Amino acid sequence: MMQNVHLAPETDEDDLYSGYNDYNPIYDIEELENDAAFQQAVRTSHGRRPPITAKISSTAVTRPIATGYGSKTSLASSIGRPVTGAIQDGVTRPMTAVRAAGFTKAALRGSAFDPLGQSRGPAPPLEAKKKDSPEEKIKQLEKEVNELVEESCIASSCGDLKLVLFNLASQYSVNEMYAEALNTYQVIVKNKMFSNAGILKMNMGNIYLKQRNYSKAIKFYRMALDQVPSVNKQMRIKIMQNIGVTFIQAGQYSDAINSYEHIMSMAPNLKAGYNLTICYFAVGDREKMKKAFQKLIAVPLEIDEDKYISPSDDPHTNLVTEAIKNDHLRQMERERKAMAEKYIMTSAKLIAPVIETSFAAGYDWCVEVVKASQYVELANDLEINKAVTYLRQKDYNQAVEILKMLEKKDSRVKSAAATNLSALYYMGKDFAQASSYADIAVNSDRYNPAALTNKGNTVFANGDYEKAAEFYKEALRNDSSCTEALYNIGLTYEKLNRLDEALDCFLKLHAILRNSAEVLYQIANIYELMENPSQAIEWLMQVVSVVPTDPQVLSKLGELYDHEGDKSQAFQYYYESYRYFPCNIEVIEWLGAYYIDTQFWEKAIQYFERASLIQPTQVKWQLMVASCFRRSGNYQKALDTYKDTHRKFPENVECLRFLVRLCTDLGLKDAQEYARKLKRLEKMKEIREQRIKSGRDGSGGSRGKREGSASGDSGQNYSASSKGERLSARLRALPGTNEPYESSSNKEIDASYVDPLGPQIERPKTAAKKRIDEDDFADEELGDDLLPE
Repeated sequence: MMQNVHLAPETDEDDLYSGYNDYNPIYDIEELENDAAFQQAVRTSHGRRPPITAKISSTAVTRPIATGYGSKTSLASSIGRPVTGAIQDGVTRPMTAVRAAGFTKAALRGSAFDPLGQSRGPAPPLEAKKKDSPEEKIKQLEKEVNELVEESCIASSCGDLKLVLFNLASQYSVNEMYAEALNTYQVIVKNKMFSNAGILKMNMGNIYLKQRNYSKAIKFYRMALDQVPSVNKQMRIKIMQNIGVTFIQAGQYSDAINSYEHIMSMAPNLKAGYNLTICYFAVGDREKMKKAFQKLIAVPLEIDEDKYISPSDDPHTNLVTEAIKNDHLRQMERERKAMAEKYIMTSAKLIAPVIETSFAAGYDWCVEVVKASQYVELANDLEINKAVTYLRQKDYNQAVEILKMLEKKDSRVKSAAATNLSALYYMGKDFAQASSYADIAVNSDRYNPAALTNKGNTVFANGDYEKAAEFYKEALRNDSSCTEALYNIGLTYEKLNRLDEALDCFLKLHAILRNSAEVLYQIANIYELMENPSQAIEWLMQVVSVVPTDPQVLSKLGELYDHEGDKSQAFQYYYESYRYFPCNIEVIEWLGAYYIDTQFWEKAIQYFERASLIQPTQVKWQLMVASCFRRSGNYQKALDTYKDTHRKFPENVECLRFLVRLCTDLGLKDAQEYARKLKRLEKMKEIREQRIKSGRDGSGGSRGKREGSASGDSGQNYSASSKGERLSARLRALPGTNEPYESSSNKEIDASYVDPLGPQIERPKTAAKKRIDEDDFADEELGDDLLPE
């Protein structure tokens, strides 16, 4: 046997590719015929197997059986081991060890070894079932249907509608493949054996309704109504509701009223009553509106609130009551009650202004009807809505009167009324009253986020920013979705110079209100305060994408670009701001100075002329117009402008100086007259200055101050500020004040700008309005009608 053993050759361990070309002769099949060992194995184990017989005779048992080598042994294996269970020397070997394989002690002498029962022959073949039989076809179809139903349900629950194979028509409809869905439904309906054709025709009507084919939708709904048996009342009511909805969308309110009236007489429900009220409102029938509203109120809720109250101290009963307080049935009842309240409140707000001569009388009628029904708690909510309606009509006195009456109600209504009163007084800048009512609202309901927000606003107005932040934080703890509190706490952090925290607040608010221009502007403002103008510009660009016509945002962008030195971009945004709002003095001033700097005098004239129209009492704009005429070479026009300015402002020294110079250069006789006026004004100016100086040094200081202020008003100088008004450094840098008119100046232009939303940043939001602008609640707009004395 060692001749077939091959030792591996010694190879160099460093040779990674050694041994790949070596050949092992054991895998050579061509020399198997000459291999004695292989041939011996073939002859003993496979080539000379004993034949399988059904029965072995007694003589054959004792007869020796030849092996592969011709030796005489009794049924030996290829290595001479006797077969288990064989009969040797006439004695049967016990087979207890292989009893589990089918052998027993009762084996007869001379019986054949047949544990598998092969001596009985092969089993008869099974009778083949006919595949074309009706029973087989039905079973196969049933199996396929069950599999498809399971796949349809699983795919529908997973949202994979395109994978659905069964319920083909329904899935066509869900995938908006309406033509295929209608064809599939039509094939099913044509089958006379199908007993639920009415339901399928209702589905076909739904498809036509989605396609806005109202005539066919009503046709199929009516066909479905005819085919649905009268026993199935709920299905018939639903079909009638669909018919009513179709008539409403088609604008046929009279037909819709007939459908809903039938429903309310047979099986009244909330949706039908609400739609009936809307239909009567559409046709303008006041009396029918009242009746429909009363029918809506009378719809029973079928909710038993007493079962959620434990009647005894039994622990078992209490546990059951606690268990059912928030189960699925209780949640469904809450949803039903919330839907009923929503329908009733909406209907009342809709019909109250039209059912009586005034909306107040209409609200009173609705309140009385609600008080006499099962929805008693909604009466106070209607009263609050009545006050809000007065606010929309700007009748603040009536609103305040109603809200004060509601202060005597229960804690919830009292808190809501006090919250609205606090917001009203805050917008009227009566912070003392606002703080008082905010305290009432907070004491009535400590978990009211609107009340806490308004209380924080009153503290914010008094300058106590730390305490205001605490109220805003408490409001957020009670309601994390209170955006007013989150916005106001950002303003508070900005006041406290905690810019990083303010930025975090506004970024969180931006995640909630993605398209809020106010929030985006505040983020840009924070970045500007953090001296990051590039980020400020980027966020302001997002503001422009939301409100592209806001002139204040556009002017702010122009200011930032101007500070960055990009004059062309600054001019673009300032010009856009001027187009949308041509009355902003700062923008007009910047544009005029820009054209002067670029030496386009004619362009600058139109902006200064507009500024003179907006501020006719300011002499500086007329002087700038005259200066632009003079620099453009139009001396006659400049002279006329100076003369007109002198008539309007006869005590202006600068105007007289330019008149003297211009008339002298042009050789006009008026130069001497203007020179005398100029000399007289300069002398009067010196006398006034001496009086002011002596008044300050002597006992008549107060009188001297008054005379000095009067003197300052009479001798105006357009290069200095007049009556406390700011004049930008840009205009001060322009020529024409103390220089001869022939000179030109290329001094640096610096446009100043006042934050357009400054008042809004300074003022936090109230809980009663999303955006409060300072200009919207100025004293001259609200007047004395906002609050009673």
